[in-house]
Amino acid sequence: MKLIAPSVLSADFGHLAQDLEMINRSEADWLHIDVMDGTFVPNISFGFPLMEPMRKYCTKPLDVHLMIVHPEKYVERFCDAGAWSVGFHLEAVEDPMPILDLIKAKKVRTCLTINPDIDVKRLVPYLDKVDMVLLMSVFAGFGGQKFIPETMDKIRFIRQEIDRRQLHTLIEIDGGVNTANAAELFAAGADVLVAGSAVFNAPDPSLAIHQMKQ
Repeated sequence: MKLIAPSVLSADFGHLAQDLEMINRSEADWLHIDVMDGTFVPNISFGFPLMEPMRKYCTKPLDVHLMIVHPEKYVERFCDAGAWSVGFHLEAVEDPMPILDLIKAKKVRTCLTINPDIDVKRLVPYLDKVDMVLLMSVFAGFGGQKFIPETMDKIRFIRQEIDRRQLHTLIEIDGGVNTANAAELFAAGADVLVAGSAVFNAPDPSLAIHQMKQ
């Protein structure tokens, strides 16, 4: 599976509707939405007020990534706001299962995320309990960072675990993804690539998406 999820965090918010229409026309599969609270990560992005116009103008599924503390307080509202999938960080909670259950009760797909400094083996007990795992290949909270090469080994490890157990869990990668490394990431076992500046800062964003999918 080769899915591309452009990150709206890198879009031009002065012309958001135009950028979303470009996504609609492109070969992008999902729209990735990074929600930052200024506490779990240093930056603040956006919340519910922008979900409505994104849902209005974007025909692609909304893939919501919560980089926040206390995700249990907000996951249901993001589901109600139109999220197709909702992910949160394993290291932000004591027990992810009650939060995953809240998302599942809304009939929304679940995702569990880890930062690069979290042992990838911590995801293993949850591989059969989520629809997707998101491996951050940069530290959450800032766009434009360089891809961390050690992520490749983590992808291969998780892919091996998923295949060994014959699961259908997807592997998503976020951070430093571009046309130069997309093929290698897919070959290592990734299913979904999140790309921000590599798409929205490209001379031809639709072409960049096309090239990453090849």
